Amino acid sequence: MANLLVVTGNTALKAAWSEGTVLGKTFRYQGEKMLEYLLSLTEKEKPEVLTVASVYGVQPEEEEILRKECSHLIILDRSHTEVLLRYDFPEYLPYDRAAGLVAARFLFKDKPCTVFDFGTTLTVDFLSAEGRYLGGNISPGCRTRFKALERYSKNLPLVDTPEKVLPEGQSLTGSVESGVILGIMFETEGYIRSKKDNIVIFTGGDAIYFAKRMKNSIFVVCNLELMGLALITDDYVKKNII
Repeated sequence: MANLLVVTGNTALKAAWSEGTVLGKTFRYQGEKMLEYLLSLTEKEKPEVLTVASVYGVQPEEEEILRKECSHLIILDRSHTEVLLRYDFPEYLPYDRAAGLVAARFLFKDKPCTVFDFGTTLTVDFLSAEGRYLGGNISPGCRTRFKALERYSKNLPLVDTPEKVLPEGQSLTGSVESGVILGIMFETEGYIRSKKDNIVIFTGGDAIYFAKRMKNSIFVVCNLELMGLALITDDYVKKNII
């Protein structure tokens, strides 16, 4: 029987079926009815293990509903910390990011890593060659920056992520586009220069967009968090179910 892996972030839900550590079909949902969408995935097939990593946390009534949808439920949030204890991450680290770092450790054993997650926020996390978490930083993500400029200024328009960016903006809209996109690129390049020996990993919704614009050697792993959940789930199954 397959397992179902779910990551609920700030604005979206990502999910995938898995067999052991191998990911199968993936799903993405953006909206307010995340629980309803998750339940729609289990209508035709009940997972052996349902693993949920949540930024906001899973409420007791939601947990009760989810337990009826699977044979075993794993929840990774601030009320369920026991599963991630063996991975030696700080308590403040959100569980979606922690899952991504588990995958980075697995993919690049014995290599120091810098992991960029391009989403609602831009997060940058650092792992030592031994897999120890060294810390990380958070700044606004691409669309968050666009929205903030429109919201907190009187005359700047709300623009979307452009296909092409000029080195210098030639209009008000172009100046916003260039300022945000190039600002993120320069920020990212600065982090990469500061850890020249690190493996660089991009993940998140805007990972491919920025990877195409970088000159550095970069590994893009779009489903890094789900891959980490597959590893965590497989480890749990071997220790507690088989």
